[in-house]
Amino acid sequence: MTNNKEMKIVFLADDFPPKSLGGAGIVACDLADGLKKRGYEIFVITTVQKKEEEGNINMFGFNIFKIYSNYHPRWQPYLSLYNPKTILKVEKIIKRIKPDIVHAHNIHYHLSYDSLRVAKKYAKAVFLTAHDVMLIHTGKLMPKNGNCMFKLSALDQIKDAKKRYNPFRNIIIKHYLKYVDRIFAVSNTLKNVLEVNGIKNIETIYNGIDIGDWQINTKEVENFRKKFGIQNKKVILFGGRLSGAKGGEVILRAISLAIKEVKNIVLLVAGDKDWYAEKMIKLTREIGIYENIRFTGWLQRESMKCAFFVSDICVTPSIYLDPFNLFNIEAGAAKKPVIGTCFGGTMEIIIENKTGYIVNPNKIELMAEKIIDLLKNSEKAKQFGEAGHKRVAEHFLLNLQIDKILKWYKKYV
Repeated sequence: MTNNKEMKIVFLADDFPPKSLGGAGIVACDLADGLKKRGYEIFVITTVQKKEEEGNINMFGFNIFKIYSNYHPRWQPYLSLYNPKTILKVEKIIKRIKPDIVHAHNIHYHLSYDSLRVAKKYAKAVFLTAHDVMLIHTGKLMPKNGNCMFKLSALDQIKDAKKRYNPFRNIIIKHYLKYVDRIFAVSNTLKNVLEVNGIKNIETIYNGIDIGDWQINTKEVENFRKKFGIQNKKVILFGGRLSGAKGGEVILRAISLAIKEVKNIVLLVAGDKDWYAEKMIKLTREIGIYENIRFTGWLQRESMKCAFFVSDICVTPSIYLDPFNLFNIEAGAAKKPVIGTCFGGTMEIIIENKTGYIVNPNKIELMAEKIIDLLKNSEKAKQFGEAGHKRVAEHFLLNLQIDKILKWYKKYV
C-alpha cells in the first residue's frame, strides 16, 4: 500500500479560500489541510475570474493552480459540461502531477464535468463530493407540496432555467459520472433526492470542522462588538451567501415581529454587500427595522468566528433544499443554539428542542416565536448551545470526515 508521503491527491474546486463565496470551497480547503497534516501530498486546481490572478501559488502548505475563467451566466448550462478555456489546462496540470487520487468538489461552473473524464485518464481513482443538487438541477431545489423529495420533470427544469434550459445537460452529466469511483453526498437528504433523480453510487459523508480551532479570544470578540456597535445587544446571526433562497427576506420579517417582544435585538448579517444585500437593506427601511440590522460585509474566517461568539442565536432559514449548511456546525462549535430550516440537511444536524429548533421558515410568526423564546430564556439557549457543541464533537469533526474519505482512497491506492 502506498504510504502517506507517496500518495498524491489533487482537489478540483471552482472556488477556494482565502475567499470562497460558498461552503464547498471551505470544506474542500479544510479537507485538503487535514490530509496535508497527515502527511499526504496535496495539490489544488481552482479558478479565478480575473486574468491577473491566474498562476501557481503555494498557500496553506500546498500548491494551488489558479486557472482563469469568466463568462456570462447564460452559458453555464453548456460550459459547465465542457469548458474549453479550462479543460486543456486542467489536463496539462494533472498529467504533470500524475496523482493517485483526484477529488472533485464544485466543478459545475468553471472546471466543468469533463474534468472528471480527464482525471480518470491519469489517476488511480476519482471521487466527487456533491455539495448541492447541481448534478440534477441548474438552480436551488424549491419545495413542491411542502417537501423537496420529488423527481424533477422536464417542466420543473424549464421553469427554473427558462431560456437557458439545456435538454441534454443531465444526460451528459450522468455520462461523466461514469468516470467517478464514488460520489459523496454531504447529507442523507441530498443523497436521497439525487437517487430519486437517477444518480447512484453515493455514500453520505457529513462535512466536518476542527472544533479545537474554535477558541474565544476575548479581546478580539470585544473589538468586534465595538466595531459593529452591538454592545449590550441581543444578537441574532445570519450569514453566508446572501439570497432569497437562503431566507434573507423571511428572517427580516421575523425580526420585525420579534422586536415587539424583546428590546435591543440586532440581526447581524455576515455576507457580501452585493445587490441582494442592498435589497435586504431596502426592505429593512420599508418595515422599520433598519436600526436593528448590522451588515458586516464579507468576513474572513477568524472574523467570522467572532461573529458566532458575539451572537446569542444563529439562524439558517433557507426556503430551499439546503443540503448541509456549514453554518449549523460552526454555531455548534461556538456553543450557540440554532433555529434552522426544515428543508434539507439541517434536520440531520439540529436536534429539535435539544440543540435548537427546526421550523418551516415560511411560517414567519413561528420563527419569531422561537427567536423570542431563546432570547427570553437565556438558560435554555445556553443548554441548547452546550448540547450542540457536544453533538458536533460526536458527529461532525473534520477527523471523522477525513477517516471515512481515506478508507475510500485506500481501496484504490
